[in-house]
Amino acid sequence: MMDRVPRLLMEVLTEPQRGGESLLGSIKIAVLPIAKVFTMCFLGFLMASKYVNILPANGRKLLNGLVFSLLLPCLIFSQLGQAITYEKLLQWWFIPVNIVIATISGSIIGCIVASIVRPPYPYFKFTVVQIGIGNIGNVPLVLIAALCRDKSNPFGDYEICSRDGNAYISFGQWVGAIVLYTYVFNMLKPPREGTFDVQDANLPIKNPNRDGSQSHLTASSPEQVPLLTTDVAPADSSGSKKEKVKEFFNFLYEKLKLKQIIQPPIIASVLAIIIGCVPILRRQVFTSDAPLYFFTDSCLILGDAMIPCILLALGGNLVDGPGPGSSKLGLRTTAAIVFGRLVLVPPTGLGIVMLADKLGFLPAGDKMFRFVLLLQHTMPTSVLSGAVANLRGCGKEAAAVLFWVHIFAIFSMAGWIILYLNILF
Repeated sequence: MMDRVPRLLMEVLTEPQRGGESLLGSIKIAVLPIAKVFTMCFLGFLMASKYVNILPANGRKLLNGLVFSLLLPCLIFSQLGQAITYEKLLQWWFIPVNIVIATISGSIIGCIVASIVRPPYPYFKFTVVQIGIGNIGNVPLVLIAALCRDKSNPFGDYEICSRDGNAYISFGQWVGAIVLYTYVFNMLKPPREGTFDVQDANLPIKNPNRDGSQSHLTASSPEQVPLLTTDVAPADSSGSKKEKVKEFFNFLYEKLKLKQIIQPPIIASVLAIIIGCVPILRRQVFTSDAPLYFFTDSCLILGDAMIPCILLALGGNLVDGPGPGSSKLGLRTTAAIVFGRLVLVPPTGLGIVMLADKLGFLPAGDKMFRFVLLLQHTMPTSVLSGAVANLRGCGKEAAAVLFWVHIFAIFSMAGWIILYLNILF
């Protein structure tokens, strides 16, 4: 009887599943990309440690800037531009919709978790955002590259697998940027004390004039009244109209946070979509015999460097540990964010993608398309949300969350990828 149990277990592991791959083979396919990611992150960690110190904090900052400003845009422009056409643009409409739905569903889960856990004041909205906003760019690109590089991957040829996967991920980048710098930016607004350090409540408040009394005192102060006043006649010239139009556009620019939204990866995405969808422009840039294909090929070479650079920087950032932000959030809140993001959000996303497939919203027979949609619900908290949190004054807390989420994501992503591959194949 005892001899039959190991034999039965081995048969289950090695028996081919629906897609012709055994469970053991599926585990290998899912775990190997994570192992590659972990190895490169560990090398970055080692390079940034005090024993080697080749990648200090300033070096990591420069490397992050290089990735964000040059390498990632080059990868997006070359891969998305070669894959997209006008017909595919119409077929891929669910990718940006899926990102919006993922944000809404993740935020609802985050709100429920925050209501149960009751994080310390003023981190309720912070908790919602950290659970609701996933990494839809860097980490999925890394996973797709590592997965497609394996010859036994179920998606077929490396070139096609890598091109399509990167194109699908890149196509949603602009939506993610808009969500980050509108929804996340407003959700992370400092509390009424004007700072997240509520123990320093005696610090100057950003908006002290709640009822306008302060502005009234300022206006009525004798020192503020000019000795001489000059009446300026209203000008109705065309110059004044131009100034008003200029002020209006400046107001829109500041109000819509366009400076933050219009980032190099977003510009690369928009250019790739426009050039790729216009046949005349496409033949000039993206086809192998195009006169400007040398530019696309240069972007491909630079884009290949994005994956190792971002992983070395990510591993190096972990050398400082979670930092002082963990003590402010507390173990209970940090654990709830990790659990909510990595365990509760992915099954909700699986249900959303399966429902969309049943309703006929997804391209028929495209497994990679479905896999990318599922990854958008499975990734750890967005690294860029940490940048927004830094702008809002809660960067240390965001750094602590990112540290723990990425540590545990190594294990959670492997489990979810095994499940997704068994469902898709």
